[in-house]
Amino acid sequence: MKCLKTSTKTILGSAVALALLYGGAVQAQTVKVLSIVDHPALDAIRDGVRDELKSAGYDADKNLKWEYQSAQGNTGTAAQIARKFVGDQPNVIVAIATPSAQAVVAATKSVPVVYSGVTDPVAAQLVKSWSASGTNVTGVSDKLPLDRQVALIKRVVPKAKTVGMVYNPGEANSVVVVKELKAMLAKEGLTLKEAAAPRTVDIGAAAKSLVGKVDVIYTNTDNNVVSAYEALVKVANESKIPLVAADTDSVKRGAIAALGINYGDLGHQTGKVVVRILKGEKPGAIASETSDKLELFVNTGAAEKQGVTLPPELVKEAKTVIK
Repeated sequence: MKCLKTSTKTILGSAVALALLYGGAVQAQTVKVLSIVDHPALDAIRDGVRDELKSAGYDADKNLKWEYQSAQGNTGTAAQIARKFVGDQPNVIVAIATPSAQAVVAATKSVPVVYSGVTDPVAAQLVKSWSASGTNVTGVSDKLPLDRQVALIKRVVPKAKTVGMVYNPGEANSVVVVKELKAMLAKEGLTLKEAAAPRTVDIGAAAKSLVGKVDVIYTNTDNNVVSAYEALVKVANESKIPLVAADTDSVKRGAIAALGINYGDLGHQTGKVVVRILKGEKPGAIASETSDKLELFVNTGAAEKQGVTLPPELVKEAKTVIK
């Protein structure tokens, strides 16, 4: 009995000593990140989250257990990864893009979920409104003001009457954009011609189906389209159809212009929400957020290939000009 008491005292003493020694350190936390696919915008969100966590004292080399997985564009794979993540009971799951977020939210009602890069979280049924959800879900949307997108289309192609759009009808965010864009264009005297591309391999064929029928093609942040954007650019260049995008990284890859969000900044914004939860706030008490920091990118080389002369004032306004 005496030995047991001594042993217990020793253990307790060691525990107290360790607590005093590491009392100022950030407690170790587990964050798991699921993205529907790898492409520059979504990768920038992931990296922004990680960098924001590090700046807040959560370092993967010290006190943060960080795991990232991509579903490689497969919703079934996303569901499997989501269930695995939930079973691991992390402190937070970050779900990047709508299909990932839907998979994670379907898999848990208790593990904190922070979505990012979701255009319309209400339409995607992640939350009931933009207010604090009262559930285990919150996040940061990349929803863009469509009126400014239409204004950009008209500045790039002033005489446009028909706007084409290649999109994945299985992505809730893209379905919402199609509906809203169609209504907005109608008010401006323009029409929308849609081309469905449910898989990345369908993008080239969908783009070709618009040749001769549209004056310009607009692409939103549809994950299928963005992940295989070169297929769309090839058709646009060959057919002299101007491309206007919502994703600024797409301009680097061949779109003429985009007024979009800096996805690295969106990742940092998402990371701040994750930090709040790691420090004890409930996700259900944090309202969903958006970003109002839009950046204009233009590609004068792409404009030339697609038969467009950009207004000098538009080029001057751009934060980034690619030649």
